[in-house]
Amino acid sequence: MAAKTVNVALIGTKFMGKAHSNAYLKVAKFFDVEPQPVMKMICGRHADETAEFAKRFGWENHESDWHKVCDRKDIDVVDVSTPGGLHHDISVAAAKNGKHVFCEKPLAFNLKDARTMLETARKAGVVHMVNFNYRVVPAIALAKQMIAAGEIGEIRHFRATYLQDWLTDAKFPMNWRLRKEAAGSGAHGDLNAHHVDLARFLVGEIGEVVGMKKTFIAERPAEGRSAGLTATAGEGTEKVTVDDATLFLAKFQNGAIGSFEATRMAPGRKNYNRFEINGSRGSLVFNFEEMNTLQYYSCADPAGRQGFKAIMATEGVHPYAGAWWPPGHVLGYEHTFVHAVVELMGAIQKKPTIMADFRDGAQCVAVLDAVEHSIDEGKWAKVEMVE
Repeated sequence: MAAKTVNVALIGTKFMGKAHSNAYLKVAKFFDVEPQPVMKMICGRHADETAEFAKRFGWENHESDWHKVCDRKDIDVVDVSTPGGLHHDISVAAAKNGKHVFCEKPLAFNLKDARTMLETARKAGVVHMVNFNYRVVPAIALAKQMIAAGEIGEIRHFRATYLQDWLTDAKFPMNWRLRKEAAGSGAHGDLNAHHVDLARFLVGEIGEVVGMKKTFIAERPAEGRSAGLTATAGEGTEKVTVDDATLFLAKFQNGAIGSFEATRMAPGRKNYNRFEINGSRGSLVFNFEEMNTLQYYSCADPAGRQGFKAIMATEGVHPYAGAWWPPGHVLGYEHTFVHAVVELMGAIQKKPTIMADFRDGAQCVAVLDAVEHSIDEGKWAKVEMVE
């Protein structure tokens, strides 16, 4: 008989640590999940802060050494919500110890590490999931269903922009997201990763890419203290070692073409995560700043009545929405993490899931890597396929 609960250890206490903790707190209150997650252990670098975090969010125990967490016999799931530089080591250690692994994106800094993570998890026979949480936005999950049903026909274009402005000011201090050794890359790995996954999820595999990137502010005030997308300045300055913006074009294996733009240098854009998909029979448009709405254009509408219509994805017939509020009572960013945990618990019970696994995560890294190769070589680059 399958266990009715699983003990979760979460590693990371900042932006993603809060989002994941909130999801574990709420999931069983709104969804009939089995197994139910038990918030057994929180792990962070600073012992005092982690102890306070455990008390605030309801974690039973706290730890400052992730190695000890991965070794514990009473942990079933390790949730890796750290900066990307630790994803590989923690995920591999957890899987080798027989733990299911739930990892933040991007999966790894390079395809070699991503393949190792995938191979280790497969060999261990554990569930391995990457938190591409936009897949479980109700409007995007609805778009997936509509595409599968042929409602927009043969897909021809995928057009994506992910715009933020939090680094526009040259006086904004350094934080870990601006250091290659901690973040891997800048806007490319942080923002383009989401759209690469959505493109694969909604359209299909990407075969070739060509790109360009730019670091507009090469040196910033040194970091004093940072958390999430905020920071205070310390003494002196520090060189930025990642991209501020990366753009690329893509050729899909099924014949569609795509364009991708990610930047943290777009004044006025806070989290402008938008994509448009054009098919032979219609179009779909999504913008995360209006995340409850999916825009749909149908070529089958009668002449004089054609135009984009807004589908409010908050009714019980829409994926995940029925567990929350009455129609029209909108959901927010935090709900996507709850939905991801629903999928994680289902996967542990061997149910089908629409969430990304480590193979999806590795394929996303393969696309990101190919873009980097194309920039270095000044020409189109083929994307390696992960089996």
